[in-house]
Amino acid sequence: MYGPGGFYLRPEGPARHFRTSVHASPLFAAAVARLLARTAERLDMDEVALVDIGAGRGELLSGILAAVPDGLAVRPYAVERAPRPAGLDPRIQWCTEPPAGVSGLLFANEWLDNVPVDIAETGPDGVVRYVLVRPDGSEEPGEPVDGPDAEWLARWWAPVRPGTRAEIGRPRDEAWAAAVATLERGLAVAVDYAHLRDARPPFGTLTGFRAGREVPPVPDGGSDLTAHVALDACALPGAELLAQREALHRLGVSGERPPLSLATTDPAAYVRALAAAGEAAELTARGGLGDFQWLMQPVGLPAPGAFPVSGAFPAAEARGPDPRPAL
Repeated sequence: MYGPGGFYLRPEGPARHFRTSVHASPLFAAAVARLLARTAERLDMDEVALVDIGAGRGELLSGILAAVPDGLAVRPYAVERAPRPAGLDPRIQWCTEPPAGVSGLLFANEWLDNVPVDIAETGPDGVVRYVLVRPDGSEEPGEPVDGPDAEWLARWWAPVRPGTRAEIGRPRDEAWAAAVATLERGLAVAVDYAHLRDARPPFGTLTGFRAGREVPPVPDGGSDLTAHVALDACALPGAELLAQREALHRLGVSGERPPLSLATTDPAAYVRALAAAGEAAELTARGGLGDFQWLMQPVGLPAPGAFPVSGAFPAAEARGPDPRPAL
């Protein structure tokens, strides 16, 4: 996807193919800005780093910088393999790896779902094998899964019956641990559509997206390739998981309609508030963006009560349709 002419290097950018929370509403960036301010408060720092992993074209960073409260100095880093877009805020440092030894907020929105994973399928004989794929998308069974991958499956996604599949999330666990390790102190957050161990999808979630539609996952660089994330496997000690709807509610994003009385006293304000409520409702909707999970990983800070967006993620909410909305 990052090769010559690959999906993520195309001039139009991913936003022309699908919408994330970042593209859905500026309320998302404003909420992350509040989380950044609270992180700075917990660190007792008036200048903090903001690291956006999988920054795309810098949309989230730009939105956060526009919403940062006065008096808080921010050193923003965009971690992305695509070239730096023209006209980006000059304060943003564009890099291919997260900076090491910084303190602040590391935020990875829909990054881990694009970290490649191997697919395993249980054959008719009960043997779990890697799935091999050709450039045209056709598949065939490969060698039996063994070693660390087999150990990961036994712990996090045990094979069920012949014909079922699992996505071996070990590379994502390692990628997340490496990203968290770059923080000296602060908070690392991964936001993605995900599932938990008690509710793994029996046939996997690998799929593709192009031009606003779900397409077969052909590995030719022509479309986005994505699979839900086993975020509970990624979590390091002290981490907490919660639904996006809960995280955003605690950060002040509410889908409640404004009072009708406002329509009489200030019609323009009522229309603006009504539009914001609609955007907030999309960000927190069940069966949609609200079903995303947030993995909150404090670094050098106590976990209980360290941030106002802590809490348990109910396992019953872990399953559902792919919440990534089409255009």
